[in-house]
Amino acid sequence: MINVSQARKIILKNISPVKETELINLDSCSGRVSAVDIRAKENIPPFDNSAMDGFAVRAEDSAGAARENPRVFEVISDLAAGYTTAKKIGNNQAIRIMTGAPIPKGADSVVMAEDSQKVSSKRKEEFVRIFREVKKGENVRYAGEDVKKGEVVIRKGDILKSGYIGMLASLGVSKIKVYRKPKAAILATGDELVEINQRLVPGKIRNSNTYSLYAQAQRAGAVPVFLGIARDERKELEQKIRKGLRADMLLVSGGISVGDYDFVKDVLKKLGTTMKFWRVAMKPGKPLAFGMIDKIPIFGLPGNPVSSMVTFEQFVRPALLKMTGAKEIFRFHLPAIFREDFQKKMGLRYFLRVVLENKNGTLYASLTGPQGSGILKSMVLANGIMELPEELENLRPGDTAQVTYLD
Repeated sequence: MINVSQARKIILKNISPVKETELINLDSCSGRVSAVDIRAKENIPPFDNSAMDGFAVRAEDSAGAARENPRVFEVISDLAAGYTTAKKIGNNQAIRIMTGAPIPKGADSVVMAEDSQKVSSKRKEEFVRIFREVKKGENVRYAGEDVKKGEVVIRKGDILKSGYIGMLASLGVSKIKVYRKPKAAILATGDELVEINQRLVPGKIRNSNTYSLYAQAQRAGAVPVFLGIARDERKELEQKIRKGLRADMLLVSGGISVGDYDFVKDVLKKLGTTMKFWRVAMKPGKPLAFGMIDKIPIFGLPGNPVSSMVTFEQFVRPALLKMTGAKEIFRFHLPAIFREDFQKKMGLRYFLRVVLENKNGTLYASLTGPQGSGILKSMVLANGIMELPEELENLRPGDTAQVTYLD
């Protein structure tokens, strides 16, 4: 039996990113992994523009302006976003300007509309009072302030989230090259399992693991492939596992422990699997196996639903993300203050399902309830996983431990 850190190292050492890429439309690339660096071909913004509705002026003309000592400017034009003007601002002149409109010639700052007041006049000319002095460049967004031409804005291996997609749209990029999604075949095993639309009879339970693993694999950037249920019979197991080897990764749930009918490990060995480890010093999830058939990684996950989900989160998720070509494959860990008493067994790393609460900037964690490996409700209620190291024996209220936030 090896520890959690050793298991992660062994797994990731044997995982290679997919090499195939595809060119996809921008509206389809959310969550995909960029296969290229993207450089800006232009400045963002492309021109100096106003950050506020107000008046474009020369900053020096506003010197000393205050509520009790306003400066009066002649308004020579209006300028809306999306338009330009040929007019140039001179001494004590202003142009009414909207947010996003180009800064007109002669102006170097913008006075907010809230700091101004229209002057009543019977003459043709329009005037405005300015009640605040502005500095040069105030309320101006300069060309290239966000992104400069030639700057790398997306890097190879970046997961394309909404901000990245908005950036690409701003640069006029309609298609991007991304890595192919790896296929993860999912097989549930056990005579006790029935499909979710079947009626339960005594001794049977519904196959939940396939569906939770499907959702987890999908969120990790993979294409899940259903293999259904294999009964506790070597021939059927072998047939379904062979089918799963057409994918990039195979996940087998159940049949990996030490029971009389746990045949998965034997069948995997028969098919030529090089077993890297079997059993990890953790709770839940101790009966976890990992091996390779040629270049296909095989995970033997525990049959208990919580154990299956926790081991996926700790080992399969980072492996799949590495396979997708992503640079960032681990979730962030945050310290949280525990609110309860908890005793654990020395030598095992525990993964507690917790509810996280932020109180005035401090993170607190409470157990979701009973922590048994068959209590799927503990995963439903959890928004975090608290990790207790092997050498720890108990946790008291007020003690701090590391927590992974499950988004």
